[in-house]
Amino acid sequence: MDHVMHHHTGAAPGATWSTAVRATLHCLLGCAVGEILGMAVGTALLWGNVPTMALAIGLAFVFGYSFTLFAVVRAGVSPKAAVKIALAADTVSIAVMELVDNAIIALTPGAMDAQLSEGLFWYALLGGFAVAFLVTTPVNKWMIGRGKGHAVVHAHH
Repeated sequence: MDHVMHHHTGAAPGATWSTAVRATLHCLLGCAVGEILGMAVGTALLWGNVPTMALAIGLAFVFGYSFTLFAVVRAGVSPKAAVKIALAADTVSIAVMELVDNAIIALTPGAMDAQLSEGLFWYALLGGFAVAFLVTTPVNKWMIGRGKGHAVVHAHH
């Protein structure tokens, strides 16, 4: 992987807002699939808030890592190496995304007790993802600019 800094900006290759947005959208997709699935399962099974959120967060990580893992394996990387790449590429991004999203949900009055059929459930969840996207994108840009995060994945495309 190329760790050479370019010009006097100190930015690594690909440390653009466009690259950061794409990386964050990738993260958002995995987080959204996992979290919505976890919330739906926990709510349908009438679980309490803590086990439902734990399942949702766990599945957000599983789906987030899986999307990267499958893409990197498809590019010809061994499964063992792909797991290391996915962990390096996505851990911070998913963690920030989940922290912000779940904080928004937890701080939205009534959202934790809302059912899948209620608008409040979906407004809080989607609003949380919107705020999480805005917070995570600069984090991803900073990481990519230092050859970390999704910069690790781009070396294998």
